[in-house]
Amino acid sequence: MILFPAIDIRNAKCVRLIQGDYDQEIIYGDSPTEMALLWEKQGAEYIHIVDLDGAKTGDSTNRLAIQAIAKAVSIPIQVGGGIRSMDIIDEHIENGVSRIIIGTAAITNRPFLEEAVKKYGDQIAVSIDARNGLVATDGWTETSDTLATDLIKDLAEIGVKTVVYTDILKDGMMQGPNFRELKEINAASSIDIIASGGVTTKNDFELLKEMDLYGAIMGKALYEGTVTIDELLGGNENDQ
Repeated sequence: MILFPAIDIRNAKCVRLIQGDYDQEIIYGDSPTEMALLWEKQGAEYIHIVDLDGAKTGDSTNRLAIQAIAKAVSIPIQVGGGIRSMDIIDEHIENGVSRIIIGTAAITNRPFLEEAVKKYGDQIAVSIDARNGLVATDGWTETSDTLATDLIKDLAEIGVKTVVYTDILKDGMMQGPNFRELKEINAASSIDIIASGGVTTKNDFELLKEMDLYGAIMGKALYEGTVTIDELLGGNENDQ
């Protein structure tokens, strides 16, 4: 299972939000690039980046910061947040991003998602952000009436290979992920699932690994220093 250290970018700074609330922001650094280099140095194999401004507005205002990260690190990066046009996808791919994560548009603009998957294949992933099992959109500010398990089955039919699944109520709370929902999501299709939200301890990480998930995103716990990448991956490199 791949560990994805998270870098959330807002106003070109490295931040974390509590339960996706833009009014509950903690700034962890002025340079997302330096943070990415730190995670790489500590042994990360892949980095997860979210353009928080883009997620809320649909405008990829932090694309230069993301481009700088892609140029600075030698490991792959995946990017989500405000990915709502082929132009944005093309630009990110051209700038060295390995995987693009489509969120809101996967719900609101199915032809766009289908076009992206047709053009870029497994370089396109979908972010399913859920609140009480229902899909949330627009930077987590709106909750739809679509069940996450129903959506993932539709995505498999389109050809989506990877899904980032976030339980919003767990995100940033450092109380552990929603194992029950993750188990249901993982069983719903053959899509690779990346768990996000609440992954806090080595035990959380090991339990997700035992569930045969593809990956796990960790943010606040790494920033707060409650666990390190070395503790999570040390001695298990051959299992990744």
